[in-house]
Amino acid sequence: MLFKGAATAVITPFNKKGIDYDNFALQIDNQLKAGIQALIVCGTTGEASTMTKKERYDAISFVVNKVQKTVPVIAGTGCNDTMHSVQLTKDAYKAGADAILVTAPYYNKTSKKGLIEHFSVISESVPVPMILYNVPTRTGMNIEPDVMVHLAKNCNITGVKECNLSQVADIIQTAPENFTVYSGDDSINLQALSLGAMGVISVMSNVLPAHVVKMNKLFLQNKIKESRELFYKTKNLVKLLFIETNPIPVKKAMQLAGYDTGLLRLPLVEMEEKNANLLKEELINLGVIK
Repeated sequence: MLFKGAATAVITPFNKKGIDYDNFALQIDNQLKAGIQALIVCGTTGEASTMTKKERYDAISFVVNKVQKTVPVIAGTGCNDTMHSVQLTKDAYKAGADAILVTAPYYNKTSKKGLIEHFSVISESVPVPMILYNVPTRTGMNIEPDVMVHLAKNCNITGVKECNLSQVADIIQTAPENFTVYSGDDSINLQALSLGAMGVISVMSNVLPAHVVKMNKLFLQNKIKESRELFYKTKNLVKLLFIETNPIPVKKAMQLAGYDTGLLRLPLVEMEEKNANLLKEELINLGVIK
């Protein structure tokens, strides 16, 4: 198991020159101090699809050097071109990533057989484990449990970041014992844990890392009531963090909390004022800001 508990899909702070490494370092320090169990770099939340090949490599390498093996660094290397994903994966491995996170190919959707070939080829390109990323709302296709089971038995694929709650139980019931399910969405974190997930890959933990760490830790310690209370406490915040396309709201929330998250890259644009005000009100209600 790569990690157990809470991992953060980190945002990437950009300035006009590229990645703002000073603020990136502050962000990573904040995550480590909060006790986060793993970091995902160059994922959807990190706006990886707008980053150059060099920026991806440099971002992964920077975080790897920053954490010094204290937590696993998992690099997002998925795209809709298998061989391009292989190259991104090889680059991530060279940069020192402990594992990779790969989504289903979007737009040019494939069959089950195609999915198995896609993930198998990527997995075989490096000697580090892969976590599947199943997010049908982004990719337009679902990775079925039987596909995951086949891959888990035949490739170095050790888990899934699962956003489709309806199939979590089927995956856990049928997959090998060493295949780990993580909640792929903050809104289903508690539900997934109750079905047997071992943690979450979180967006909210960019803003409240200690809260997400504690919520998952309590549940895994069988302190269900306390964990549930924390889940409900931030339920409305989670909703607002996805009121517009991720990572627009989470970057705004971090800015409101005093972090310099820099620029969004097109096609993402600044948050609508009415939504930003709702987000600010909720952060005030939670005591995150005054």
